[in-house]
Amino acid sequence: MKIRIVLSCAVLWLVSGPFLMAQPAAQFAKANQEYAAGNFKSAIADYEELVRSGQDTPNVFYNLGNAYFRQNSFGHAILNYERALALEPHHPEAQANLRVARDEGRALELISSRWERLFGFATENQYVVAATVAFWIGLSSIAVFIFGRRRARSAIALSILSLSIVAIAVLASYQLGHGKNGRGLAIVTGQNVEARLATADNANRVLTLPAGSEIQIVSQRGDWIYAALPSNLHGWMPANSTEKVRF
Repeated sequence: MKIRIVLSCAVLWLVSGPFLMAQPAAQFAKANQEYAAGNFKSAIADYEELVRSGQDTPNVFYNLGNAYFRQNSFGHAILNYERALALEPHHPEAQANLRVARDEGRALELISSRWERLFGFATENQYVVAATVAFWIGLSSIAVFIFGRRRARSAIALSILSLSIVAIAVLASYQLGHGKNGRGLAIVTGQNVEARLATADNANRVLTLPAGSEIQIVSQRGDWIYAALPSNLHGWMPANSTEKVRF
């Protein structure tokens, strides 16, 4: 019953087609109709085509995640819920369905660092914008301090405050970009993928990862990736067993 209630929220996005351009809107509407009719395989194909054509909106990813969930493909469902949240962090339906999918698939999660928890109230892009605005305010204040006379003290105080904000925002952006939800975040899409100590199928196993588990890609060597895993472990995995959240 819980799953049915949460997934029924997909209906809220069936009216989103008019916000897309004409041809993608028609395909989005067609995919929604297929989803509503229970033809999830065809809906997935149409949603995926929209993504490949550049119509990668939060609602497309959200509906695609729902369609995969209905197929019990928890890895791909979680991947697309994560992609929806990467574009719209406060998408409540995607957040709710992501929790359900993780529970159903018994997916493992990475642990957020102390810095991520501290700066997690804003996104990486928001910190970049804040740093840019503060930088120009600070630069203008320095100019006023150099060329002005009457407001020298207030100008220098404002410049110190602005440049301090720049430093904090840059630190926050870096920590979020390299953290749990950073650019290296990927989702395991294969079933019970083995992370190993070396790039060989017979190397010792580090951890078995259910579909939908989170990893952070560190590097790649041929057909293998080296990744940070849940439980503060690291290991090598086949590259084709995972997909990055961010394109």
